Amino acid sequence: MVTRTSRPFRLLALAVAALTLTACGAVIDGSKGHGEEKPGTTVPSIADVTALDDPRAWQGAVDINLPDPEIRPVEDDPAPQLPATVTDAQGTEVTVTDTSRILALDIYGTLSQTVFELGLGDSIVGRDVSSAYREIEDRPLVTQNGHELNAEAILELNPSVLITDTSLGPWNVVLQVRDAGIPVVVVDGDRTFDNLASLTQEVADALGVPEQGKQLGARITQEADAVRAQIAKVAPQDVTGQLRTIFLYVRGQANVYYMFGKGSGADALVTAVGGYDVSNEIGWDGMKPVNDEGLIKAQPDAVVMMSKGLESVGGVDGLLEQFPALAQTPAGENQRIIAMDDAQILSFGPRTADVLNALAVAFYAPDSLPAQDRL
Repeated sequence: MVTRTSRPFRLLALAVAALTLTACGAVIDGSKGHGEEKPGTTVPSIADVTALDDPRAWQGAVDINLPDPEIRPVEDDPAPQLPATVTDAQGTEVTVTDTSRILALDIYGTLSQTVFELGLGDSIVGRDVSSAYREIEDRPLVTQNGHELNAEAILELNPSVLITDTSLGPWNVVLQVRDAGIPVVVVDGDRTFDNLASLTQEVADALGVPEQGKQLGARITQEADAVRAQIAKVAPQDVTGQLRTIFLYVRGQANVYYMFGKGSGADALVTAVGGYDVSNEIGWDGMKPVNDEGLIKAQPDAVVMMSKGLESVGGVDGLLEQFPALAQTPAGENQRIIAMDDAQILSFGPRTADVLNALAVAFYAPDSLPAQDRL
């Protein structure tokens, strides 16, 4: 597991953002409700399915799109204790005096959902593209071209506070908002299992609802721990029985093909669902362009990737055509590809338990997934 001093998921989020913004229009788009989007479906609990005796016994690909999150505020309409003065993740002291018009923006929509779960969702006045669940989808977008912050759109909403991290850009937009006199609180950019509660608390403290933050942080952590305990019961304990897994980041239209390795954050995600992350074994550090040599050395049993990445190369057949070396590995021979909605797969926060559960079901009981998720 990652340690408190590591920053793997922050690095992964930043890398995805950087690759996305340079990918000639190929973007992570969390929007739903349009005709081309596969509807979300409920994934059964890993505790309620029959796991395969051998996780290598299945063939085929799965593409998971979780339904809109169930918003469960820890308190309805809490009364913020204002003014709230905090020192943010960048060491800046910020005083928030008004929470009537909140913007909470990051690359995966984690911060906006956190605000809703704290009970302050009615005060959110805008959204990023990854925040597309029904409670927020009527709020105006303040991002353009995927994840680019739009200063004019933000300032037009006259927010009383902006909560963000370093996953969105350009950064001068954030500085412009601060220069306009709007309190800007920059929270931890890490997405790890270790900071589920502390990240939630940062948001809650800035909005003057610290007690609600404690409750929500405890709930998120407990739910994630419960799923991880359930996964441990079905995942092979011996390394030889675990699925050798790689994480690919693909944007076919822009000719962007990366394999995320040791220290990227993808390694911790794979390990959390009981897979064997191959990157350490083959010395694949960080995020690097994928090549035939790396794929041949990895000999993956399974590939994890983002749904729009798989779509961008024409699905499983297109992926294997693009990478003939992958086709010669156990993952390619069995077309064992696990894709998940781009805005969900790394959205650590209130959805952590759901994401881990869905990936675990895909790893160990793929036949339990709804038919529309099996390719």
